[in-house]
Amino acid sequence: MPETWWRGAAIYQVYLRSFADGNGDGIGDLAGLRTRLPYLADLGVNAVWLNPWYPSPMADGGYDVADYRDIEPVFGTLAEAERFIGEAHALGIKVIIDVVPNHSSTASAWFEEALAAGPGSPARERFWFRDEPGDWKSIFGGPAWTQVPDGQWYLHLFDPGQPDFNWTNPEVHAEFHDVLRFWFDRGVDGIRIDSAAVLVKDFDGGDPDGYTDLDEVHEIYRGWRRLADEYDERILVGEVWFPDQERFARYLRPDELHTAFNFDFLACPWEPAALRRSIEQTLDTHIPLGAPPTWVLSNHDVARVVTRYGRAETSWDHGNRRDGAPSDLELGHRRARAAALLAMALPGSVYVYQGEELGLPEVDDIPGELRQDPMWTRSGHTVPGRDGCRVPLPWAGEEPPFGFGAGEPWLPQPEDWRKLTVEAQTADLGSTLNLYRAALRLRRDRLGDGTLTWLQSRPDVLAFTRESGLTCVVNLGADPVRLPPHESVLLASGPLDGDELPSDTAVWLT
Repeated sequence: MPETWWRGAAIYQVYLRSFADGNGDGIGDLAGLRTRLPYLADLGVNAVWLNPWYPSPMADGGYDVADYRDIEPVFGTLAEAERFIGEAHALGIKVIIDVVPNHSSTASAWFEEALAAGPGSPARERFWFRDEPGDWKSIFGGPAWTQVPDGQWYLHLFDPGQPDFNWTNPEVHAEFHDVLRFWFDRGVDGIRIDSAAVLVKDFDGGDPDGYTDLDEVHEIYRGWRRLADEYDERILVGEVWFPDQERFARYLRPDELHTAFNFDFLACPWEPAALRRSIEQTLDTHIPLGAPPTWVLSNHDVARVVTRYGRAETSWDHGNRRDGAPSDLELGHRRARAAALLAMALPGSVYVYQGEELGLPEVDDIPGELRQDPMWTRSGHTVPGRDGCRVPLPWAGEEPPFGFGAGEPWLPQPEDWRKLTVEAQTADLGSTLNLYRAALRLRRDRLGDGTLTWLQSRPDVLAFTRESGLTCVVNLGADPVRLPPHESVLLASGPLDGDELPSDTAVWLT
């Protein structure tokens, strides 16, 4: 299969609210992002993926979309988004945006029309309205049905501000085809599909069997793929959470999505056998389909990897978030650096969540009155939610807001982040930022798409070679291990002890 940009890309996830604030209101925006594009180019990424930037009441951080063809005024304007796409392309950076097909916003024109039109109207048939509520539970906690003033109930798998679309309605199909064309025509290179597996509903099925991975969802994406193929080098990326790799693979068939997030690798504990199983299973799933794997360590929905890897239990599970669990951040930092070299050495594409390149930890101590994640409110203030991984980035200076912008950030930054700013780490040759810069630069030349060959090693060591001749060795054991025969050390996640690789350290060799 011919090489295309997305098969071996390094893709940087921008959570716009927390990336950079250009107008001083404490919220990240397109103006701030545009000023930081040179930073992303210097970092060495091939593409950026932006979380939703559409008009939204922000009931769920922008995933409650009021208008799919415009930009949230807090972030900027449609004209500014078009300029951003052009400026990114000029720097050799592709642009991927979120599309949210499962649900809309109660502030959308369609939903407002449905409320005004009343029961039995064609406008209500675009959503799931019922005279009696079902017993499904919201993924965010509480019931998945909310009553409107005329007595009917509507379905929302997530927040009540996010009414689910009825995908048996042809109008919904036509609407999203038009949305895809709208953005592809403006130069967007890819679409990341939020909650890709839950669009189709079967109310005779249980919760979640009645909405998770039903067969009809695949026909939706076949239609999207035919549309994307009308354009040059456009891609579809699915958010698909499945432990079952056979079900996961169905989304990657040649006439469906180009790639999907590999959450099995993200959720994997820092254990050699588990990581090797995840890598081998991922490759075994993708290679027969001709689809490139993706490697993801964190994102805007999970605890940051530095904190996770410093805990006694290093795996990730949405059902058992372990928020606030004790973490040895020094250990987590060492492991996160090693994991970065491991992920970037694997064949396929790699995603870097903003701040990962700075080694930012999870912020567990955000005061309750400042938390904004609906998980916090929907759980009765028992689940802290995802705000801890969404704290605005530290760019420069000795105190908050650390160059994020002129105003007070929408979530508070820890005082001790002064050591983790881009400015501080640029001056430190051994920093995590400079490790990422070096690794991404080498990755462009030597890695990306392809295969790997495992090397014989101890059970607590992962070692493999790539087609370019680069060898990656990761020591997950307690004791140092001798490096395999090599000509030179290209990069190491931590100091080496002569010809030995210390615990929780990775190295790239030739």
